Amino acid sequence: MAKNQNLRRDRRRGFSLIELLIVISIILIIAAIAVPKMNNQLMASHEMAAIRQVTTIHQAETQYYSQFGKYAASLAELGPPASGAASPAAADLIPKVLADGKNSGYVFTVQANATGYAITAVPDAFNSSGRRTFYSDQTLVIRNNWSQDPATPQSPEIK
Repeated sequence: MAKNQNLRRDRRRGFSLIELLIVISIILIIAAIAVPKMNNQLMASHEMAAIRQVTTIHQAETQYYSQFGKYAASLAELGPPASGAASPAAADLIPKVLADGKNSGYVFTVQANATGYAITAVPDAFNSSGRRTFYSDQTLVIRNNWSQDPATPQSPEIK
């Protein structure tokens, strides 16, 4: 009799294969629903960070202009110097990671033009790190484009 009870207890020690498969399938269904939403939220946060970085570049350009009488023609001119004191070649107005041109899943560029400067921000990997491209200039209006094509002065502004 004692041997019979031990056999019954041994059979109920773990989960059956069917029970495990049901739990795994439920987890997979939940993951299939959650992962795309998480990716969209991650892209949205990268886009918001890119907009903040464009604003940071605007502030740095304003400071650069007040110090040196012209707008910076590149991010390197706004960034920290490799060594020594700040100068027009490296004014130490933005962090090195932004001066290198890549931050928060976006690639940033600054170009000088006849009337000021232009900033562009494009996703490092379109539809992975972001779904929008951004453009801004000395007017401080940030514009966006919902395609891989870089935003331009004619793109809709962000409101």
